[in-house]
Amino acid sequence: MSEERDLRLSSVLIRWYNENKRDLPWRDTTDPYIIWISEIILQQTRVDQGYDYFNRFVNKYPTVDLLATADESDVLKLWQGLGYYSRARNLHAAAKSIASDFDGRFPVDYKDVLKLKGVGEYTAAAIVSFAYNKPYAVVDGNVYRVLSRIFAVDEAIDTTKGKRLFAELAQNLLNESDPGLHNQAVMEFGALQCVPVSPNCDVCPAASMCLAYAQDKVGLYPVKSGKQKTRNRYFNYFDIRYGRYAFLHKRTGKDIWQNLYELPLVETDTALTMDELHSDGGVKGLFGDKNVYIRFVMQMKHVLSHQVIYAVFYQVEMHEELASLEDDFVKVRLEDVEQYPVSRLVHKYLEQL
Repeated sequence: MSEERDLRLSSVLIRWYNENKRDLPWRDTTDPYIIWISEIILQQTRVDQGYDYFNRFVNKYPTVDLLATADESDVLKLWQGLGYYSRARNLHAAAKSIASDFDGRFPVDYKDVLKLKGVGEYTAAAIVSFAYNKPYAVVDGNVYRVLSRIFAVDEAIDTTKGKRLFAELAQNLLNESDPGLHNQAVMEFGALQCVPVSPNCDVCPAASMCLAYAQDKVGLYPVKSGKQKTRNRYFNYFDIRYGRYAFLHKRTGKDIWQNLYELPLVETDTALTMDELHSDGGVKGLFGDKNVYIRFVMQMKHVLSHQVIYAVFYQVEMHEELASLEDDFVKVRLEDVEQYPVSRLVHKYLEQL
């Protein structure tokens, strides 16, 4: 592809962007900290869902120093409902490293930004191009879709070879006189115009340059090699009440929802009835030989990126203290439960209760 065509396509996308872009607060700044926060929040999150979280986050932590000195539980609580909580933990850890390694100033060099925990090549390129106008091309899902259609690239985007090819293509296409604006344009174009399903190609300003459109194969791009297998998990939650108290457990292992709180949990290999939970020993593990009345409340299916959680919630009223519960769980006043950061699944249960 010629350099002249590269520039012409970039100009078309930038002109479209200037006429159609959404008014978003993180686009009105060159502050790398604010841009970083927005990019992390918008990973795996739609703009309409992340918008309010972004505003609350930057209002509470307007500087990297304030975020670095925050308690992790407060950061996770503010993140509650967004999912993919490793983003929040990495954000907090990266803020601490900026405070200690860069004297609280957000790094300028791409390589330094890339070293921050939770920052990959896309996020680093977005930050340095938007904040410092450095010539690093972004490649996200929207960019994959736009480039694969315009150039009819049939290399799978979820392979090492495909990722390398698209990174090179995006970098070659980059308008280095204004890389930040170019990156914003191609991403927004994919989000609003070159959408995944049924794009309106008849009004697309890049249609005359789009090989997929010329071949009537727009719906075939981008190509993927195959879906990753999902894992089914079976969670049995026990909402244990003792007077004005409830019990919570902090997940500390290397698993989903690390450092978040949840109700006492019995995880099983398959879905089990209450009688089977008694036979399996899960109930005895919580209550020993005590006779307790366990009431079914609800069940939920909770879908994560590569896991599906089948959760059943039970409620238990305790009429006498059980020392083992206080040994294994945090005893919390009912009115204080909402102060603890919990997973979206448990949060949905508490909302519906």
